[in-house]
Amino acid sequence: MNQQYVWDLQDVDATQVALVGGKGAHLGALSRIEGVRVPGGFCVTTEAFRRVVAQAPPVDDLLDRLSRVDADDREAIRTLSAQIRRAVEEIAVPDDLAAAITGALARSGERAAYAVRSSATAEDLPTASFAGQQDTYLNVIGPAAVLRHISRCWASLFTERAVIYRRRNGIDDRSVHMAVVVQQMAFPHASGILFTADPVTGNRKVATVDAGFGLGEALVSGLVNPDVFAVRDGEVVTRAIAAKQRAVTALPAGGTREVAIDAQQQEQPALTDAQVVRLVELGRRIEAHFGSPQDIEWCLVDDGFRIVQSRPITTLFPVPQSGDRENHVYVSVGHGQMMTDPMKPLGFSMWQLTAMVPMHEAGGRLFVDVTARLASPASRAGLLDALGKGDPLVRDALETVLDRGDFVPSLPDTAPAGPPPGGAPAPIETDPAVVTALIERSRVSIAALERDIRTKSGPELFDFLLEAFEEHKRVLSDPLSIQAIMAGMEATWWLNDKLQEWLGEKNAADTLTLSAPDNITSEMGLALLDVADVIRPLPEVVAHLQGVQDDGFLDGLAKLPGGAEARDAIEAYLDRYGMRCVGEIDITRPRWRERPSTLVPVILDNVRNFGPGAAERRFEEGRLRAQQKEQEVLSRLRALPDGDRKADETRRMIDRVRTFIGYREYPKYGIISRYFVYKQALMEEAGRLVRAGVITEPEDVFYLTFQELHEVVRANRLEDRELVAQRKEAFRAYHALTPPRVLTSDGEALTGAYRRDDVPAGALVGVPVSAGTVEGRARVVLDMAEADLEAGDILVTAFTDPSWSPLFVGIAGLVTEVGGLMTHGAVIAREYGLPAVVGVERATRLIRDGQRIRVHGTDGYVEILP
Repeated sequence: MNQQYVWDLQDVDATQVALVGGKGAHLGALSRIEGVRVPGGFCVTTEAFRRVVAQAPPVDDLLDRLSRVDADDREAIRTLSAQIRRAVEEIAVPDDLAAAITGALARSGERAAYAVRSSATAEDLPTASFAGQQDTYLNVIGPAAVLRHISRCWASLFTERAVIYRRRNGIDDRSVHMAVVVQQMAFPHASGILFTADPVTGNRKVATVDAGFGLGEALVSGLVNPDVFAVRDGEVVTRAIAAKQRAVTALPAGGTREVAIDAQQQEQPALTDAQVVRLVELGRRIEAHFGSPQDIEWCLVDDGFRIVQSRPITTLFPVPQSGDRENHVYVSVGHGQMMTDPMKPLGFSMWQLTAMVPMHEAGGRLFVDVTARLASPASRAGLLDALGKGDPLVRDALETVLDRGDFVPSLPDTAPAGPPPGGAPAPIETDPAVVTALIERSRVSIAALERDIRTKSGPELFDFLLEAFEEHKRVLSDPLSIQAIMAGMEATWWLNDKLQEWLGEKNAADTLTLSAPDNITSEMGLALLDVADVIRPLPEVVAHLQGVQDDGFLDGLAKLPGGAEARDAIEAYLDRYGMRCVGEIDITRPRWRERPSTLVPVILDNVRNFGPGAAERRFEEGRLRAQQKEQEVLSRLRALPDGDRKADETRRMIDRVRTFIGYREYPKYGIISRYFVYKQALMEEAGRLVRAGVITEPEDVFYLTFQELHEVVRANRLEDRELVAQRKEAFRAYHALTPPRVLTSDGEALTGAYRRDDVPAGALVGVPVSAGTVEGRARVVLDMAEADLEAGDILVTAFTDPSWSPLFVGIAGLVTEVGGLMTHGAVIAREYGLPAVVGVERATRLIRDGQRIRVHGTDGYVEILP
């Protein structure tokens, strides 16, 4: 056998993807697993594909043209991909290659039936399955037909759907090559799919089997509904037997046909329970071999199972490593921090080192293990209440786990519930000086960090940073700071509860907290309006900003009339807020100071949409609205029975909420300020590593954990030169995964539900976080830098951390997929008086950009208008 072009399947292993493609490599590995039977056959290698395509110069030109086509231009992709397929199919298979293939066929019998199957090098990968993107041909008989269908498989690398799928997964068309698997045809009684983990819930302990009669094409094509079995711990736990009216069978002369199934057989199960359990045992063996849950194509021939494909299930969210076999329940950190994108290793490891509780990484996201607190009756109610206030869907998901009764053990209380040793701390006075002192403490601590870190480098820097992280946590856990935060939140809850009880008003605190003092995040949005005031009267500066292409634009400003003043205004803004950015909890994200061009579109929107003095005017308008609301509420309360007492209590709580609610945003500002200091020092180390030839570019350090980077700096070498490339690939793949709010150690992802029946049919349900109703144009924005907003627009996005605040000054309402009553976006929406609904599942997909919507910020739902 010419091994340059043809390899027997039994000689192939999982490492040879580049030679035989993903499917071929998997089938070769499968054939080596004891007890797994794979139909025999051979692979036509990618070398054969390269040789054939090289004989067609038009293909190279067409690929060049395809690479320049916009990913959204479906018509151009359709046309060019069809031209490439035609060019490939028209190439004659060289004589020596044809001879190698027919020689391999002769060993099994030239008139035998074969399955001819595409096997691309970017197929059945751990991070992207490419299932169904290329072609498979069944029951192909005779050498001429096999050769013809091999050419069709080569051409199928360029189907429209395959090209688009590669674009979405960031894979270059030229980097992918096609092998072809030719296998002896199996003629099954039944066939189907086995998932060794539940593909819907993610539960790794539940396997599901889809089964139908005849060849598997009937199931894959959607011709019939399959029987569906679920298996757990060696038992079928659920079964749904479908009426299977059609099947696909092989024709004697080649090819397949669709046939009707006898009426008496239609509702008979395609497999017995015993066969299902045996199949799942086989699947578990395959899963153990590959080390991850598998999507397995199987067929039943003469009471024996044949495995015709196995690929990783790429849609499952990874499970945090616990180091034991106990049950665990994890809650997402990203949903609380309003940043559900994946974090790079340096980012998540530094958040772990500076966090107040242990955190576990999976899929580039962080999770907190809440199992022990759920297991103890003393802490369970408090945990559910606290998490439920932040995000009701998290509470519902946890209650779903608890309601099962057997996943989380109920532990005896180890200590009586009540205040901590020494008694509960005394309530702090409603005194603005408390907030002033806390802000000063934070400022002094950050100034000391900036001063002391300047002289540190090399391993000494890392020792210093580990000590700085302890100071970081000490500042975060300052009892007075926590009391101030809780005082503002508790006063908010008190006002909302009592004023609804006494006056029937929902979310009254939303108006009462407008323009509260000392809110660093809302000040950040208003301050950019002041920057726009400086720039608005300077037409040359405005024109310069409209043409900004990179981050060096500040240097060019000084040459323009008024440019020095504009530059000073932007620089002053960056001095105060330049440490911020979207996804700021990940230290590797570019800060505004590092990428100031991010702010230019927002500045230009402010120049266009507002007049001079807008910041001061908006703040004053909010303050007056809050003042008027206070007077109205107190007047109405005094008219009630026992009204003077109720009014006095309410007035005290209004004073308290306005004193402390703004401070809620300050600790995050302090964290991110410290992070930028850490980052600047670490990037200096990265520069040294580049100059020493240890890494290629400074940003490579982002793909090392803090601990790994410490070791690289200490040793002045990177032991595993492939590690950075592997981490970059994993990070890219993590973007395709949706992190769950709650995740169990079984891999089950739980989203939670609102369980409400008080919203109109068709409305999108969420959490009401800022009162009012507004109707307007929805602008679905996934990247702050690409926002193009006009007055009256409603911002619809996945999440908003504090860096989104500058956009809030120019919108009329807010809808997000993630968030709760006290998350940053909600707090700022209330500050600015924007009706807002958060926690709206799949909002950015269900609401189209430009649609008119109505946001019910008081009642917590969104209507899509005709």
